[in-house]
Amino acid sequence: MASSAEGAKVLNAYKEALATAASVSAYAMLARGMARELVPEELRAAVRWGASFLRSRLGTREKERHTIIIRRTVDKNHCAPFDDGSSLFEAARTYLATKINPRAVPRLRISRSPLFEPDGTCSWRTLLSMEDGGSTTDVFDGVEFCWMYMDAGGGGDNGNRGQGGSESLELSFDAEHADTALEKYVPFIMSAAEELRRQDRALKIFLNDGAGAWQGINHHHPATFDALAMDSALKQSVLDDLDRFLQRKEYYQRIGKAWKRGYLLYGPPGTGKSSLVAAMANYLRFNLYDLDLSGVFSNSYLQRLLIDMPNKSILVIEDIDCCFDTMSREGRNEDTYDDYHTGGYQQERKITLSGLLNFIDGLWSTTGEERIIVFTTNYKDRLDPALLRPGRMDMHVYMGYCGWEAFKTLARNYHLVDDHPLFPEIQELLAVVEVTPAEVSEMLLRSEDVDAALGVLMEFLQGRRHAPDEAKHNHDEAR
Repeated sequence: MASSAEGAKVLNAYKEALATAASVSAYAMLARGMARELVPEELRAAVRWGASFLRSRLGTREKERHTIIIRRTVDKNHCAPFDDGSSLFEAARTYLATKINPRAVPRLRISRSPLFEPDGTCSWRTLLSMEDGGSTTDVFDGVEFCWMYMDAGGGGDNGNRGQGGSESLELSFDAEHADTALEKYVPFIMSAAEELRRQDRALKIFLNDGAGAWQGINHHHPATFDALAMDSALKQSVLDDLDRFLQRKEYYQRIGKAWKRGYLLYGPPGTGKSSLVAAMANYLRFNLYDLDLSGVFSNSYLQRLLIDMPNKSILVIEDIDCCFDTMSREGRNEDTYDDYHTGGYQQERKITLSGLLNFIDGLWSTTGEERIIVFTTNYKDRLDPALLRPGRMDMHVYMGYCGWEAFKTLARNYHLVDDHPLFPEIQELLAVVEVTPAEVSEMLLRSEDVDAALGVLMEFLQGRRHAPDEAKHNHDEAR
């Protein structure tokens, strides 16, 4: 009897265990289905990667590791390093400076790194870097990469000691991720470092001189797209076009076109064309090359100047309608010339519109890449139609009179206000009065007191509104 009772208990316990297991399985299947429906794929992938990472870290079998050594030797007499690995070394050090947590690493060094300008000049900047033997890790595309810095002496301060030396960065990773390291991670570091250097670089503006060379000075124009007084939709369209241009290197290569973009800025004087050019340079971190065609003597002279322009630059020709004395190439005798006095003698000036067009959109246009070309004019109708077609001037931007959106930007820039009792009346006046952003800016500068400045602007707009009626009245009286 006792044996039968014990057997019944065991059987009941077994049945309960099976029921519990079935319930758990059902709940697990339900939870799995709900997870598929409610949890985003990105989060599920991250969980899977985390589990895989933990298994790899907790596994008993040691994985095979690969190491890439990036060595650099520094010339004690020159700013520029002279071995082939220098560019990759500087790119890696620039990138790693953004990954180092100074609160987590007990020993750091502050070192100088060369920053090479497009014109060949070199400046120095300060970066956080690891001490000799220091290491840090970086995770890219779900793969952990370990970096270690080694200093063989003389190279760490890059010129502070006045001696040559060598230093190296060692990149190690699991052997199974060798393709990711070489095909994805290293190119990513190069591009990321180039973007960081571009942001740190001091912008310059270059002018052509009489000797056929560019002379540059630092460019400190403060214009930004946020501060530009222009229609907000038009402003955003220019920004979107610039962003799209920067991201389409492979696209331009695939379709067989030079990687460049042309912009025509046109409109009345004082509408902000030069400010837009400066804002483009600040946004892209491209140097400006302001070409004065009055100092260019021939087409070959022009070609030499434009070939000397580096990549990632903006060529600007202001008042393009004034650079050629006729509207059309067909009506010009290209053998004629103007005398240009320089150094006590006369030199022939044989630059032609055809020569300029050939460089912008001809075979010479492929001598550089990632270039922006900007023409400005007050009179678009005076331009040769050949200048205006897509491929030369791809985007035409009309810089018009000051509208309501542009005024609000100016009011915010000059007086830090987004609203004022006079705004409704000013909005009505701007709808019927043609006034440039430069004129509005001048009125807003008349006083630091916002009430006084807006009062001056009101008087100016009212006077401009009644000016045509007064002119008509005076004409009628004269008759």
